[in-house]
Amino acid sequence: MENIAFLPIGPEVILLIGAVIVLMAAVTLDQDRRDWGVVGAIALLVAFLLSWAQWLRLDYLERGQELAFSARGVESIHMPMVVMDRFSAFAGVLIFLIAFLALVGNWGLVKTLGKRGAEYVALVLLAAAGLHMMVISSNLILLFMGLETASIALYVIAGFARVERNSDESALKYFLLGSFASAIFLYGIALVYAGTGSISIYGSGGILAFFSSQPVAVLEVGILLTGIALMIVGLAFKVSAAPFHQWAPDVYQGAASGSVSLMAAGVKVAGIAALARVLMGAFPSRIDDWAPIIALLALLSIIVGTVGAIGQGDVKRMLAYSGVAHAGFMLSAFVAGVGGIPSIWFYLATYAVQLVGAFTVVSLVSGVRSGASPFDQYKGLFERSPWVAMAMATFMLGMGGIPFFAGFVGKVGVFGAAMSAGYTWLVAAGLIASIAGLFFYLRIVVLMFFEAPVMAEAPGTATAAPRLAGGAGFVIALTAGLTILFGIIPWPLLNIVKNAL
Repeated sequence: MENIAFLPIGPEVILLIGAVIVLMAAVTLDQDRRDWGVVGAIALLVAFLLSWAQWLRLDYLERGQELAFSARGVESIHMPMVVMDRFSAFAGVLIFLIAFLALVGNWGLVKTLGKRGAEYVALVLLAAAGLHMMVISSNLILLFMGLETASIALYVIAGFARVERNSDESALKYFLLGSFASAIFLYGIALVYAGTGSISIYGSGGILAFFSSQPVAVLEVGILLTGIALMIVGLAFKVSAAPFHQWAPDVYQGAASGSVSLMAAGVKVAGIAALARVLMGAFPSRIDDWAPIIALLALLSIIVGTVGAIGQGDVKRMLAYSGVAHAGFMLSAFVAGVGGIPSIWFYLATYAVQLVGAFTVVSLVSGVRSGASPFDQYKGLFERSPWVAMAMATFMLGMGGIPFFAGFVGKVGVFGAAMSAGYTWLVAAGLIASIAGLFFYLRIVVLMFFEAPVMAEAPGTATAAPRLAGGAGFVIALTAGLTILFGIIPWPLLNIVKNAL
């Protein structure tokens, strides 16, 4: 037991216990739906605090040799399964915060599901546990297990609102394409093992140690490079980077609006973090091989995402395509290696917050169980609900990279990282796409502030007046406030992400 530490996996244990309690309470007790939400929220808050405790106590535990393994000094263990460092701690804080806000902000969805609401809460907890497992894994098979744990839960969540016509279709598309991507990722792991003789990133028998002792692959170097490429493809699917993005618009549109927040923001955090762990943790010496691949993916994502978003007539599909472009912006900083990690984290953190807020607004305007969210529903929103319209405008301006919003600082960071690595052409493409992207972001703002509402009487349509109250109001106010705060005063978060290496 001397090489076992329970603090790194503490969040997973707490979330698993919370999921079991919720399910057992729903089966054996006649509990109110609010109780399921309380248990889920408490579990996510405890997981959040445990991740924050990892961040605060990391140096102390390492100095006192009370931590069995971490990214620093990990050579004492042959091949560790998980690793605890500030990189995984910050990722955990972000993932559990997103899951908490997604659950609280869209509690109306759980209320409409009746008894099935307990299943939904349990799935959210299991998805968050799987996403966190991805970022703490220093073993490629464990990373795959975390990816599958989160993916299976999200496949079910995507099809939870079965009364909607497109809900089952979105779940099936997500499942089929996701399974195909997982198989590609697993095959990539097999080829990496063939090339290095290890599936562990750190440790005396790990991939990093292999390249520090011998720069030549066990078999032909092409096998190793093919394995790295296939792993990139598998994780690129999860973060909806082009050309592996085809699932995102249909799944976002078909899934219940209240369930897309975690699906969109949480997966991007875990996917980008896992990709950084694999490429910069296991293969830093091969950056000249994988950086051009990442740069090409970034360029393609920026172009496809921007062009695709321009032609959309549904807000959820527009956000899906813009997410493809944002994935490209974040991948741009990968070409700088470890030096680009702070810029990636800042961009990822601020974008995830904006995304959760935007989809919470979508669930208010279109309804938590609704699939589609056409632009017409946002006409005259300022007239009907000024605070909701101003919050949505904040998110749109932030994602568009307008100065004094967090998105602007994030883009400056990732473009600066790419520029420092000599990828000037990638930065130029990103700047052009950022300007072009203002079209679809400002289009929403114009509809909300300068168009008359479409006349309709059905609840959840354009004439409804969504109120900024309850859990949704809290989440929208918090995320909008952070978007403005980190746009004006970014230094507190910048100082934190500098240490999240």
